[in-house]
Formats: sequence, C-alpha cells, structure tokens
Amino acid sequence: MFGSRKTQMITAADALPGRDTPLPVPARHEVLGTPLRPPYPAGTQVAEFALGCFWGEEKTFWNTPGVVSTAVGYEGGFTPNPTYEEVCTGRTGHAETVRVVYDPARVSYPELLRVFWESHDPTQGMRQGNDIGSQYRSVIFYHTPEQRAEAEESRASFQKRLSDAGYGEITTEIVPASEFYFAEDYHQQYLSDAKNPNGYCPDHGTGVSCPIGVVKARD
Repeated sequence: MFGSRKTQMITAADALPGRDTPLPVPARHEVLGTPLRPPYPAGTQVAEFALGCFWGEEKTFWNTPGVVSTAVGYEGGFTPNPTYEEVCTGRTGHAETVRVVYDPARVSYPELLRVFWESHDPTQGMRQGNDIGSQYRSVIFYHTPEQRAEAEESRASFQKRLSDAGYGEITTEIVPASEFYFAEDYHQQYLSDAKNPNGYCPDHGTGVSCPIGVVKARD
C-alpha cells in the first residue's frame, strides 16, 4: 500500500488524523508482572529504541537483567494514538518502538545501547531485512542530555567496528523522545509463552560486537 511512500518520511500536513483516545492496553506486563504504563517503580528510568519489528526486540529487552518493564508502541511521527494498520501505511511518521523501563543500579544505559546496536543492522535506512518502510527505521529516542551524549558516543564507537567489518554508514537517528503511543494489546509481549509460545521474529543483527557495556540475557 502506498508503494515507495512507505520509505519516505511524511510531513505533519500529510499525516493521518488519528484519534483523541489512547488504545487500550493491559495494566501489567505479561511476563514480568510489572506496570505497563506509568507510574513505574521508584528509582527506575526510561529508554526508548526503534530497531525494526518490535515483537522480537521487546523480548530481547525484557530478557535483559535489570530491565523492570517493557512495552511496544509508536513514536517519532505525527498521528495521535495511531493503530498498527495506520502505521503500516507510512502515513503516520511513527517508528515501531520499544519502551524499556530499567533499574540503573542493575543495568546502565550504555549496556542497553549495546543490546540495541547488536540486535539489528543500523545501516539499512528505512528497513530491517524484508521489513520495508519508515516504521522500521532505526532510532534512539533520548530522554536526558546524558542519554544523548552516551548514545552519540556509542554510535561513533560502533561505526568503527561496523566499518572494519565492511558495513556502511549508520543511519540511526538520535532524537529527543516525543509522545510514545502504546500499541494494541495483542502487540504487547507478543512473543510471550502465553500469547505466542512458538512465535519467532528474525534476528537482523550484524554479528558485530559493540565495544560498550557488558550484559547477559536471562535464560
């Protein structure tokens, strides 16, 4: 639908109108049992990343020690409270995004950045593998000046590794966090045992190690 328009960022004037009412989502995380929406536990912080299809990437983050909660949604565009079908048209401007609520005493933001860089190919522009469109672009949405500085430093470090491995320039955007619109209920923790025990989402990682942070996923 809409052909090549899906790989081009639209303007606010051309965006779909959306709606005033947020889409309903569960109160708690299907796997972790923690709040899906704010308020989050005291002392936690929020990070948001877009790195392709959000199903598998959310699972990667909820399996990262120190992560308290995750959710999937739409960010970086213009349409308020969009549906998945609207995002797929390329006419909302949003990217499929994973919200990560984490305990900085257990996992640092640079460690989350390492998970981000190693979990997808950040050189592909408006796509990840066979998933094509602006919704699949790579974005780091920063919430603080410190997150921005750490994101930019990590991008420079990872670019050196990617270049040495024969990859091109990183296309990842590093931009201020904007409104995060929660995706529909069925997208939240889509690859959990309760929803899709045999579900699978392709890994588009480059296999190149990012030289920041040290983190191991839960079994």
